Amino acid sequence: MRLDTGYEERRARIELLPLMDVLFFLLVFLIYCMLSMTTHRGVRVDLPRAGGSTEVGKRLIVTVLANDQLQLDGRAMPADDLVVHVAEQWRLARTPVLISADRTAHIGTGIELLAKLKRAGVEAVAFQVAAPEKKG
Repeated sequence: MRLDTGYEERRARIELLPLMDVLFFLLVFLIYCMLSMTTHRGVRVDLPRAGGSTEVGKRLIVTVLANDQLQLDGRAMPADDLVVHVAEQWRLARTPVLISADRTAHIGTGIELLAKLKRAGVEAVAFQVAAPEKKG
């Protein structure tokens, strides 16, 4: 004998809201992972601290490492090749140059590089610095 409970037999179904929640969290996690990976591609340089303005837009980044080795946008180059390449980019697109020098690099390397760039006709050259430490 069968009892009548008032319930019909229900078919199995997939609930979409929990599925969408899980997919949203996966998407957020993957985006966060991608953003955190891109920040670690650069060369670690201990910048000197000083006040200055913020540069925006496209620019060529010349890095002076602690051992006075020069890099242009992450590629190691001799000074003369670097100056020729930067001057060519300057003539084509007026791309500003940012010198990012390690705090322990010799100041003479940075000054010589700046002088060579000026002689090659590059007019927009700046040194990258870290923000000064706040007291108090």
